[in-house]
Amino acid sequence: MPETSVIIRTFNEAKHLPKLLEALKAQTYRDFETIVVDSGSYDATRDIARRHADKLIEIPQHDFTFGHSLNAGIKNSGGRFLAIISAHAAPTDPSWLGSLVEPLRSEQTAMVYGRQIGDEQTKLGEFVDFLRVFGTEKKILTAPNFFANNANSAARRDLWERHPFDESLPGLEDIEWAKFFMEAGYQVVYEPKSCVFHIHEESWAQVRRRYYREGQAAKWIGVVGRRDIPGVIFREVRSFFGDLRWASGQKKIGSPLDIFRFRYEKLRGIFSGIVDGAAMENPIARRRLFFDRPYKAVVIRGPGEAAIEDIAMPALRPGEVLIRVAYQGVCATDLEILDGSLGYYRDGLADYPIIPGHEFSGVVAACGARVNDLPEGSRVVVECIQGCGYCEPCRAGRSIGCEKRQEVGVVGRDGGYAEFMITPRKFVHKLPDSLDLRRASLCEPTAVVLKGLRRLSSAWKIPHGVHRCAVIGAGAIGHLTALILNLRGQDVTIFDQDPRRLKWFEGSSITTSSELRDLARFQILIEATGNPGPLEAILRDSAAGAIILLLGFPYACREFNFESIVGYDKTIVGSVGSSAEDFQEAISVLSKIDLRGFEQALFTLADYQLAWQAARQRQALKVTIQLSADEAEWVR
Repeated sequence: MPETSVIIRTFNEAKHLPKLLEALKAQTYRDFETIVVDSGSYDATRDIARRHADKLIEIPQHDFTFGHSLNAGIKNSGGRFLAIISAHAAPTDPSWLGSLVEPLRSEQTAMVYGRQIGDEQTKLGEFVDFLRVFGTEKKILTAPNFFANNANSAARRDLWERHPFDESLPGLEDIEWAKFFMEAGYQVVYEPKSCVFHIHEESWAQVRRRYYREGQAAKWIGVVGRRDIPGVIFREVRSFFGDLRWASGQKKIGSPLDIFRFRYEKLRGIFSGIVDGAAMENPIARRRLFFDRPYKAVVIRGPGEAAIEDIAMPALRPGEVLIRVAYQGVCATDLEILDGSLGYYRDGLADYPIIPGHEFSGVVAACGARVNDLPEGSRVVVECIQGCGYCEPCRAGRSIGCEKRQEVGVVGRDGGYAEFMITPRKFVHKLPDSLDLRRASLCEPTAVVLKGLRRLSSAWKIPHGVHRCAVIGAGAIGHLTALILNLRGQDVTIFDQDPRRLKWFEGSSITTSSELRDLARFQILIEATGNPGPLEAILRDSAAGAIILLLGFPYACREFNFESIVGYDKTIVGSVGSSAEDFQEAISVLSKIDLRGFEQALFTLADYQLAWQAARQRQALKVTIQLSADEAEWVR
């Protein structure tokens, strides 16, 4: 058995956990194991822990308290010493663990806690609090000077077996444990040589809730009561002016308003926790106190109004799936929603605010009740058009005709410009291992093309064999259309005025042209621009008996004489969206076509505006936003 077990509590710590685990590998003291105790993370935390920690212990969210989480980890560990560190903390040097456990070799020592310091992300008020509380001098604490902090601590297993951590407390389980043994004659050691960066990336509401938990716990264990409130207020007011003096002397950036806000939210939280315990009795409020981790999303609140916002994670309903979005493709529809020019929004069929995005791929993070056939970690894509499933159009496989339909990222359901999205299980399609997540984000536009070609065949029974096919527009939809027709053995010519788009077809059997002419020689013509100019040329100049598929969307209002259509037996087929069968075929097709032209522009969610600008300026065939690390990055 290792001498020391390092216990790490986690909930959505994928951003910080790898750094902590790497720092543990660098420790000079080596006689330890790492135990990660996770409380229902829906980011990549558990993937990281499975690959890099010695053990992963999973507990349900509804069972979580800080004490229960620690006890669960300790029960599954074997060390004589128990080192505890927050998942969003990281040792500052390789001597951290050795320095932390050394004082436990004394029979008089029950617990050790180490130094904590902030980094550039730490709110200034808390940064100074760390300096005040965790100094550079070693201390020996005895009763009644009760203190400890499990963000960076160690305890003896033999004593834990006599008195486990209190699982009823909403916080301060460390102080309660230290108090128990200090009153029994043991000492607690503060060891400043064992130092960590402690990183809190919290909203003001999260700051308030953290101190609410601590205020309530302090009252429960008897270290603070109502009589102490005046002293708490005085301390925080004094600290506010101390923060200002320190910031001025250090020339550390921090506005007086932000410094005041930290003190205000901290004091408000402590005060509420001392005088009111109702939140812990309400299961919804209790969950928010422990698991208040919003996710980032681009929200469009009206024409021209878009920003990254924090979105509260709703509870999953039965039959729903939570997806951690990996890649989101930028579509013209996203920009039309932003501009307010999309017909759905002009006509009142859709409302702001909306999280846009319907071309995305991701990984299943969690499943609601009754979802038993989709394991967490499954790589997936999601159908855009989601019908009710019960009306006549839905039963006939035409969900586009459903009056209650939702369209992901467009009408009634938030989309993929977010770290997470929720969707019914029936619209989720699992990906094969051979298809990577970036390419899989092209499933939706590929399915749109496949549906259009399927409608083309069913609307007019096209005989088998090779046909002369013209694709007008070499954007994403046109490009995919040409590739799929070519894959099916058709004679394809693609038209576009942009030589950068046509260049991707060099070396293939697809013919390219920058001039829209000689349309009469084609039997099948696919319009993929949505521009009324090319459409008029196709309707006018195509041959008798031509079949015309309209994939471009939307077309402007124009007057047109249909004599050339009726008089020359031409067929016009319109198509929009896709169905489940189209998605299944798209997943298969994407591994068979050359997609290099779609992999030239990648942005982060923070740079979504640059991504939109690149799409407007046609800097790439497809602009893609990466929202989370792919599997290769998780296992580094």
